Amino acid sequence: MTTATTRHSDRRISPVFVGILAVTAVTGWATWTGFAAQPGVAVFLFVTAAWIVSLCLHEYAHARTALHSGDITVGDKGYLTLNPLKYTHALLSIVLPVIFVIMGGIGLPGGAVFIERGRIRGRWRHSLISAAGPLTNVLFAIVCTAPFWLDALDGVPTDFRFALAFLALLQVTAALLNFLPVPGLDGYGVIEPWLSYKIKRQVEPFAPFGLLFVFALLWLPAVNSAFFDVIDAILKSLGISDLDTYCGQEFYRFWQGTNEFCSVSG
Repeated sequence: MTTATTRHSDRRISPVFVGILAVTAVTGWATWTGFAAQPGVAVFLFVTAAWIVSLCLHEYAHARTALHSGDITVGDKGYLTLNPLKYTHALLSIVLPVIFVIMGGIGLPGGAVFIERGRIRGRWRHSLISAAGPLTNVLFAIVCTAPFWLDALDGVPTDFRFALAFLALLQVTAALLNFLPVPGLDGYGVIEPWLSYKIKRQVEPFAPFGLLFVFALLWLPAVNSAFFDVIDAILKSLGISDLDTYCGQEFYRFWQGTNEFCSVSG
């Protein structure tokens, strides 16, 4: 791969990202120890902060891979600092995904780092840049589910287990949605370099509406049911039960009041 050089300041981790990490750590500790008077508030803050961390890492993976593939401009744009405020569309990359988590418990794909594709040579490099983001979500999901599939839940507080399960649900949905070969999503970016020029020109006008099309489909009961059946199957294969994700979402939506069954289970 091309060796890329950037200034040290272009790669310095942003205080904004450090602050988000701090919130994740503190609220994770509060969830683990039961320190918070209302466990749902701690779960909400922990999952939201951790979700934002994963969104930053998703975009960083795109940018870092692009840097080593030939696009040395990503440093100047601030993409290597992990600062979400540097993204081309902070609303799309951070705010909307958080709103969708609050409203529907689904990991909306973010995605707003501008890669200068003309600087990159080789179809494999283009595909790898697109795949790097959702692969980060896959890695994040593996970390979140590790206590479950390693059968290492002894000593893990139930509230924290529920929070991890819900966070894993978000990562799996984000990875799956991102890998869909739909224009505008990373999955299409993986296959686009291998398509003919004619096909790419025909598809290009639909790219801005790809995500809207996916979510319109998810409103259809049959499609929604099939999608979450796949998500549930993946999570169950990783040792996470329906109870874990259900109660995780119940605790997360603390303003609705936690289901008594989950409170007893916790």
